[in-house]
Amino acid sequence: MEDELEEIKRRKLEQLRKQMEYEEGQDEAGEEIEAQMKAVLRTVMTQEARERLARVKMARPDVAEGIEQQIVMLAQRGAIRDKVDDATLKKLLKNITHRKKEIKIERR
Repeated sequence: MEDELEEIKRRKLEQLRKQMEYEEGQDEAGEEIEAQMKAVLRTVMTQEARERLARVKMARPDVAEGIEQQIVMLAQRGAIRDKVDDATLKKLLKNITHRKKEIKIERR
């Protein structure tokens, strides 16, 4: 009986160790992707646009993340010819926030 309990404990500890290693690997991969996104944003955005995006990120992180992904995707496709300036970022923000404001309430 004691040997069986020890074996169960050993297997459980091994499983937990493997799970922690996997999660650490996922964290490192996520950090690497985040660093790559920041590098792309630095190259395709002006300083003013990056500052505005940082302020938006503090207030509305979900909107800022969507904008970041959109800009990175456009940059990877080669669709961005000039740097994204503050005015262009304002237009993107306006388009995204305008779309999300559609609220429909039905009473029954």
